Amino acid sequence: MSTILFENARLIDPEAGTDTAGWLLVENGAVTGTGAAKGPVPVAAEARIDCRGKCLAPGIVDLGVKIGEPGERHKESFRSAGLAAAAGGVTTIVTRPDTQPPLDNPESLEFVVRRAAEAAPVHVRPMAALTKGREGREMTEIGFLMDAGAIAFTDADRVVADTKVLSRALTYARGLGALVIGHPQEPGLSRGAAATSGKFASLKGLPAVSPMAERMGLDRDIALLEMTGARYHADQITTARALPALERARNNGLDITAGVSVHHLTLNALDVADYRTFFKLTPPLRSEDDRVAAVEALRTGLIDVLCSWHTPQDEESKRLPFEEAAAGAVGLETLLPAALRLHHAGALTLPELFRAMALNPARRLGLEAGRLAPGAPADLVLFDPDAPFVLDRWKLRSKSKNTPFDGARLQGRVIGTWVGGRRVHGTDA
Repeated sequence: MSTILFENARLIDPEAGTDTAGWLLVENGAVTGTGAAKGPVPVAAEARIDCRGKCLAPGIVDLGVKIGEPGERHKESFRSAGLAAAAGGVTTIVTRPDTQPPLDNPESLEFVVRRAAEAAPVHVRPMAALTKGREGREMTEIGFLMDAGAIAFTDADRVVADTKVLSRALTYARGLGALVIGHPQEPGLSRGAAATSGKFASLKGLPAVSPMAERMGLDRDIALLEMTGARYHADQITTARALPALERARNNGLDITAGVSVHHLTLNALDVADYRTFFKLTPPLRSEDDRVAAVEALRTGLIDVLCSWHTPQDEESKRLPFEEAAAGAVGLETLLPAALRLHHAGALTLPELFRAMALNPARRLGLEAGRLAPGAPADLVLFDPDAPFVLDRWKLRSKSKNTPFDGARLQGRVIGTWVGGRRVHGTDA
């Protein structure tokens, strides 16, 4: 591995909470030092990269990415997802187990680990299913799956409705120190919903779900956490009504964190006005009041993680009436520029954004990534936060092109991405 000096950089350090001009030194795939622009700069480096005042930050750790392997490779492969991630400044993708078949046994997980290592230029850390077949009836062999490489356990967007099954799984996971990721929804209320209830959904004639379904699902999971003491992460908290329950659980000392997708922070329910199915998500887009509340919760740290919730869907599954179309949007390449909308609006600083996109997910998963401190892996992204562009979905590297930002004016372009000190995106890749 070469020694690389990044000079004339704007260092975005989410751990220190700073945004300063300086330099960063990488040796043998790890950060070995940083310094201020006006201080002494190391002269012995095999490669020097002039950042020209652009932002250098820890690579993004995207928690909750769906890959189509096995079973739906036509929607997304590890190769295409890896290239999309590198282009978006994502250096670690944490994959979901909602594949065909689901990742619920060590053999399928070992296939994923091997395939990802062969095909993806970025780190891939897989999650495994919490219950067999994601059917909510019998828990998986959590210990064996951890041995095979599972970093967390989830049934993705399926709710384990049987509280006895979930309580047993949480108890077993606690004994092994495993992280369980839940999808807070009341399944009866949310079944078949395509929008959030309110005047707009009624005018559009869309089947809708009350925001209380998320609150009810979270309340149930919190009660089970009190009973079991497990480690828990709520994949999507998108409504204002769920936030007080989350705050109480934190104050009561429960080991609970929460995430939100960039789509729920930058779009709202009115965006589905013309029935564009690229705006159909799970959970559905919320009201503007909910969006603002979620942004503030991310700023204060009540919501910990900002992710893309990358869900590729092919054209056939999206070119349907809104009610029947598949839910989900791709986001590996759009996560950073979409998140920068919040920065440019004055809602979040760059260190706060990267705290949520890199540091916090890495910490929750027990990874060393997300930092610029000496000893941290040299997983880095160099980007221009102000570069404007109009997104063309056909230029995305993902196999599927289902993005709600098609044709949108965005700011923020990735100049280069490094994984372990090796450039995986940019002019020298």
